[in-house]
Order: sequence, then structure tokens, then C-alpha cells
Amino acid sequence: MYHPLKLSNSEFVCIRNQNYHVRVWGDPKRIYKTKPLVLLHGWMDVSASFQFLVDAFNTERLIIAPDWRGFGLTTSNLLKGEAQDHFVFADYLGDLEFLLDHYFQDQPIDLLGHSMGANICMLYAGIRPARINKLINLEGFGMPKTRPSQAPTRYVKWLDELKQLYNGEIKLKTYDSSEAVAKRLLKNNPRISNDKALWLAMHWAREEPKTSQTVDSTGTWHLLGSPAHKITSANLYNVEETREVHRRITAPLLCVTAEEDSLKKWFGEQYKMDEFYERMTAVSSITYHQIKNTGHMLHHDQPEVLARLIDSFLT
Repeated sequence: MYHPLKLSNSEFVCIRNQNYHVRVWGDPKRIYKTKPLVLLHGWMDVSASFQFLVDAFNTERLIIAPDWRGFGLTTSNLLKGEAQDHFVFADYLGDLEFLLDHYFQDQPIDLLGHSMGANICMLYAGIRPARINKLINLEGFGMPKTRPSQAPTRYVKWLDELKQLYNGEIKLKTYDSSEAVAKRLLKNNPRISNDKALWLAMHWAREEPKTSQTVDSTGTWHLLGSPAHKITSANLYNVEETREVHRRITAPLLCVTAEEDSLKKWFGEQYKMDEFYERMTAVSSITYHQIKNTGHMLHHDQPEVLARLIDSFLT
């Protein structure tokens, strides 16, 4: 199994009715020559996903990475411990604001996000430009553009899926062992090495005892994510609104993409890389880089190459 070179500490911070799990590399009390770096993970992922990248960094800095609400070890403090049944981007932005207040007050930071986390950090950097020193987007493309005419059927789909969630029809698969979870990770991303998949599986899922009340479980290892994340968003993706936020970004942006075309894989002809690059023209200062032999999880595939690129950009 993979052995981390730089150990992290787990902290829990009460943020907006959430008991936020935050992974911390470095000493928050120490004064570093570099800006703090905040890492934001993507959909159905966890903060531990960045361990391989952190291990590859040459420059010493304070690094924090939260588990987003509904993921990892972050839990809800809502009445009776009830979990959320839907998630919206505005809540992620609010959580990030409060987390930065807690750890850094008004100190500017470097901000990196992967996939969904990159979409959040791009929005935040445009909403709070003074708080961001430098910005890094790893495979954060946004979503295909939508039309207002799609709104009625989108709301219908959301309501139907909400009922399916409470009826137990929407759920996450369970596994018999951590090795089985690792196999799932390898299936999702054949480029990740076995030792890293085995290590990440221990953080991506957790073993739970079987009970007589567990009707839908075929295994004891449960993914650390809420099944509510699988529900279609009730809100349409507004490209024009997003571009207006991106126009307010003042931080230099490093945009890193994988050699494998993720957009083609997900959306086919509906949303292509040319359109993504056109959207990014809203940002005033941007550097592009593509890393060879990588898929969407490029921080797993080529962490050393990516770390050198980030170290150079930030310093």
C-alpha cells in the first residue's frame, strides 16, 4: 500500500450547520514564505485524494483541504442528524467563505480546485477577487449550456428523483472489502497504481457493521458520500451568469487539462473543448497546460509532473 511522505492532521470545524472535516498539511501557527494553499476536491471525491500531489510538492507551505458537505468525513449538524437531500453551488461558496475566515481571516491565499472543486474556486475567485493570490483550475469545465425552456422538465425530474431518494431507489453501491473499493477506483481510472488505489480506498469508503435494518446493503464498505449527490440539480446552468463572475477574477489563473478529452467522454457533441476555451476568454490572465498520459484524475495519474508545474506557477 502507498505510504504518504507528508502526514496530514484532521481537524473538525463547525461551519453553517456542518461539522466540516479539514485535512491540514503543515503547521497553521508557523509563518511560511509562501501563501497558504487551499485544495478543493471534486464530485464523489474526498480531500485525501490530494495526498499524492502534496507528497510531490518541493516547496514548503501550509495546505488545507476540506471534505465538501455530503462527502468524506464532513457530517451535518441539522436537527436529529438528518442528512441533506440536495446540494447547490451557493452552499459550497458559503462554506468556503466561512472556512477561509476561520483559517486565514483576511489573508490572501492560493486556491486550487479539481473538477467540481475547480468550478467552485473559479466562481469564488470572481466573487471575492481580493482574497485570491493565484488560482489553479484542474479539469474544471463547468457544464453544457442550457435554455430556459428546459426549466419545467428539469424541475419535474428533480422532484421525481427526490421521491426516489426517500424511497431508497437512489443509493450508492456497497462493497465487501477495501480491496473491492480499490478495484472500483482502478475501474474508474486505470492509470492509478495499485498501491495508491488501495490507500485511497481506505479514505474513499468506510467499513460499517451490517444490521438487520440494512436492507439495501450487500457489503460492509460504504462510500463516503451522500446518495443525494446523484440527484439532478433543480437549477439550470447559466453560462452567461458564470462568465460575468469570471470577468471579475483578478488572480493569475493556471488552467491544467488532461491529455484525454474529458468533455468528449462525458458530453459528446453537446459540449466541446473549443467552447470551454471560448468561455475562458472572460478571464484576463490565464496560462494553459496539458499533461500527457493523464485522464480526468490527473493529480492521481501524474502527481510529480503536476506538482512541478504548480510549484513553478505559485513561486
